[in-house]
Amino acid sequence: MKTYDWIVVGGGITGATLAYEFVKVGWSVLLLEQHATPDNATRYSYGGLAYWSGTTPLTRQLCQEAIARYQVLSQELDADIELRELDLLLTISADSNPEAAASVYAKCAVPPRLLSLQAACELEPLLNREVISGALTVKHGHIHPQKTAQAYIQAFLRAGGEMQISQVLQILSGGVQTHTENYHSANVVICAGGLSRQLLKSAGVSIKVYFTHAEMIEIPPVDLQLNTLVMPANLQRFELESVSLQVDELWDDLGNELVSPILDVGAVQFLDGSLRLGQISRALTNPHAQVNSEDSEQWLRNSILSVLPTLGNLPGTWHHCLVAFSNNRLPVISAVPEIDGVHIFSGFSNPLVFVPPLAQRFANFVTGTEDEIITGIMQV
Repeated sequence: MKTYDWIVVGGGITGATLAYEFVKVGWSVLLLEQHATPDNATRYSYGGLAYWSGTTPLTRQLCQEAIARYQVLSQELDADIELRELDLLLTISADSNPEAAASVYAKCAVPPRLLSLQAACELEPLLNREVISGALTVKHGHIHPQKTAQAYIQAFLRAGGEMQISQVLQILSGGVQTHTENYHSANVVICAGGLSRQLLKSAGVSIKVYFTHAEMIEIPPVDLQLNTLVMPANLQRFELESVSLQVDELWDDLGNELVSPILDVGAVQFLDGSLRLGQISRALTNPHAQVNSEDSEQWLRNSILSVLPTLGNLPGTWHHCLVAFSNNRLPVISAVPEIDGVHIFSGFSNPLVFVPPLAQRFANFVTGTEDEIITGIMQV
């Protein structure tokens, strides 16, 4: 019977990165992912790297560490992750005050600068000038998120890590039970994104990791050119997350819709010409809740047509995934006291930026290296 040092549950960007960093420091590691074809938040992500958005000494430091990490990552992983810099365009609705919208970002490490309506439309000619009063812009990092996760997994496997496609049914002290067999380890870490809460709940453990149901449309490669990554300056998703946490106990009832759904119009084009357009967010407490995909797609398309008219009717496919978040915008990184050897590493609000430096730090931390940042997050 093989016993690993660590079992990592979840093969998105979080689990893939942490599994790789664990192998790098010398642990024997098994990575478990339930889907052979990725179907998670990493797969449907816009791929943005908001290096500029740190508002505290901690988040600013992590942003700087992420920049340094990404500069060497393609070479280290021996893969093209499509790292680049592009212009983020934060649209300000026609009925909003541009200066007020800009003031929300004043504490950021690099506050986005305010553009006039004319300048915004020159930067992004596909915008509908009738529905905005201006925009904010800042230089924004960008990667292909699934290629990056896959690059981490391939480097992990080359370094001696093992991976199985198997759905984890139960977390145990000393391993996990999957739908095919039991796997044994000294330690287990949950990196299952929006499924992390339910996975630990089934083991009798409550954690402060929550999730939204996110919906977007993926457009195959097109000749149209979107110059920027477009998002609203007033992101309603953060308000939805905050309101959904007001009564924590409601998350334990799988039949609840805690807040009305919201739609933040966003769009990004990848290097191959494909587009991702979004996004609806729903606060449904059942991770397996079904939504009406036809109604959702129509809502998305109508909203996108309003802001980016040439994109809204392009042929594409509606997708859905869970997006994890925490109660304080920091990730949940800790041992699970109720089950010996079980840890949680999830709930990242800015995962593509924060996961690489924190995975590296956590891997060193569990080998015995002191780390004030990891310790500080664990104590929050």
